[in-house]
Amino acid sequence: MNEERPPDFADLLQVIPELHCDLRYGGPDNFTGAPVAGYAQPRPWLSKAAAQALLPVQETLLAMDLSLLILDAYRPARAVRHFLCWAGDGVEDAQLRQRFHPTLAKTELFDAGYLAARSSHSRGSTVDLTLCARDAGEDALPMGTEFDFFGPASWPHALGIGLQERANRLLLQRLMLAHGFVQSPLEWWHFTLRSEPYPGRYFDFPLETEPAPSA
Repeated sequence: MNEERPPDFADLLQVIPELHCDLRYGGPDNFTGAPVAGYAQPRPWLSKAAAQALLPVQETLLAMDLSLLILDAYRPARAVRHFLCWAGDGVEDAQLRQRFHPTLAKTELFDAGYLAARSSHSRGSTVDLTLCARDAGEDALPMGTEFDFFGPASWPHALGIGLQERANRLLLQRLMLAHGFVQSPLEWWHFTLRSEPYPGRYFDFPLETEPAPSA
């Protein structure tokens, strides 16, 4: 029996105007090379507190003809277990490794801090996101690496990226920090609401398209 989604979670597509999404874990275009458990009907759910904190970020960007592009939001705990099984299956795909983690074997990603046995995403107030043009759909602005590149080039203040990529990262960082989020030191795209409502709770309800039932 599936865990029920709390009533104080919101579908970002119903809350934030003109939001763009590219939820990679619902299909094969991610570091595992396959759809991830819990993402059969991928939708960007977050706690209502985190969703409300994203609203002024999006409003500022829309005034600049830009938009947020959501890459992942709430992540069921079963998806994290999927990552654990993937890392320990003994199979290394050369193409995926070169694309996403060229300097690390997939068995090393947990010790390096890029993956965790318990993800902050499962608490419902962590979001992976980038920037795109307001009318550009899933075409992200250049950030120096793609989403889920596991290496030093993805650190927020990494050296060796271009001036435009750095400016784009700093714009995203400045807006997110100004509205109550903290950034991962390892991933430029990863932010958690500082005052998250469920700091010790890890949820496992699957993603779905239906609205939450009335309380």
